[in-house]
Amino acid sequence: MPFYERDSIRIHYEEVGSGYPLLIIPGGGLNASLPLLNTSVPFNPMERYKEDFRCIGVDLRNANPGQSSGPLEIDRPWDSHSDDHLGLMDHLGIQEFLVMGFCIGGPMILNLLRLASDRVVAAALMQPSGFSPEHPDLFYHNNIKAWGPPLCEKRPEVTMDLVHDFLTGMYTDRADFVFTVSRDFVRSLHTPLLIAPDDIPAHPYAAAMEVADLAPNSDVTIFPWKDSQPHIDEVVDHTRRFLKEHAAVKD
Repeated sequence: MPFYERDSIRIHYEEVGSGYPLLIIPGGGLNASLPLLNTSVPFNPMERYKEDFRCIGVDLRNANPGQSSGPLEIDRPWDSHSDDHLGLMDHLGIQEFLVMGFCIGGPMILNLLRLASDRVVAAALMQPSGFSPEHPDLFYHNNIKAWGPPLCEKRPEVTMDLVHDFLTGMYTDRADFVFTVSRDFVRSLHTPLLIAPDDIPAHPYAAAMEVADLAPNSDVTIFPWKDSQPHIDEVVDHTRRFLKEHAAVKD
């Protein structure tokens, strides 16, 4: 199994297919990892797009079901994950790429664009997570229960106090919009975006559509789309066309 290593960081990734590179960020909060592509998202892009793109899927650093590991960077929780994604692309010799992300992958994609918009050709945000005023502490509570304790069991040097500080910096102190970027940034963004909105507390429809409304070069899938296999297939095809169209411009 391939790994990208940098100092004390070890990132597990997998590749299938060939063609223009497509970085895939699984869903599942801070447990986002490749095994969850078969259980926690509406479709597995590694399977659905392997005939179209060079699909590169990655386990988030310290996701419990995955195999990536590294320190908790308390002062830069989102940027540390972006470092892993950009470092992996460097490791693979890839300068420009497409990116697709589910759930937590939405804010992570926007952070990648903040740090390296010149490298991302187009991005698909699938059921993206975002801040919901009706559920302001949702992500802190979800991760303090489902992510923190298993990580502490595996890693004795990681304490629940460190987990609390990490989650506070990641979510509580950024409790607005999409956590990683401002509305003004999205207004200034010219990278093509495709938004596939959801409507549950962890994936608020309002936040997803605000990104779509603000971004000057955005497209939106049908909604709802997770309610039936034909609708899922329609979104899979829409996303394929969107990504191919923008990859073709670069070829």
